[in-house]
Amino acid sequence: MNPVYVNIHTHRSTGRGIELRTAGIHPWEAGRIDPDELNRLAAELDRGDAQAVGEIGLDFVRATGNGTRQAQIELFRAQLTLACERRLPVVLHCVRAFAETMRLLHEQEPRAVIFHGFIGSHEQARQAWEKGYCLSFGERTFASPRTIEAMQNTPLPQLFLETDESETPIETIYARAAALLRVTTGELQRATTENYERIFIHG
Repeated sequence: MNPVYVNIHTHRSTGRGIELRTAGIHPWEAGRIDPDELNRLAAELDRGDAQAVGEIGLDFVRATGNGTRQAQIELFRAQLTLACERRLPVVLHCVRAFAETMRLLHEQEPRAVIFHGFIGSHEQARQAWEKGYCLSFGERTFASPRTIEAMQNTPLPQLFLETDESETPIETIYARAAALLRVTTGELQRATTENYERIFIHG
């Protein structure tokens, strides 16, 4: 595959480059999902409609009301089980819940893990790298010096880029990231394309 723009997580599909197909139940839905929702998700995964289970995970900022921490944990654990049974990668939403996310990942160990929209510290990033997990960075990265530092130290074989909900084109995300990483946009495209192939084609 020739190097392209890999957009590992987007809510604004453009049809340009590679945009990952995922299916999952967001942690904000924890505690108010239909009892059959997990069965419907399992059926969707079995049809092969998704390349990964996502975005799933924990958001302890939003852990109120129906979305309590325990409800989020139970939903996350159930979806990790679906991913492991089908040997699918997971794309994670993780907000103020890094330690608990890492603990639950250790319990089940999905085939591959991508933290989408990573805005954590260099130390948290290091813990993820050492487990072999990937980190994806997007528009919010550039507003946080500590997250810029985390991105700059992320090994290229464990790095992805994304637009998420931003209207910023993926080409602009790559250009800004390449400047901070002191590589060319082409080198960054090659790295993320190789990462995509390793996880989603050859994995």
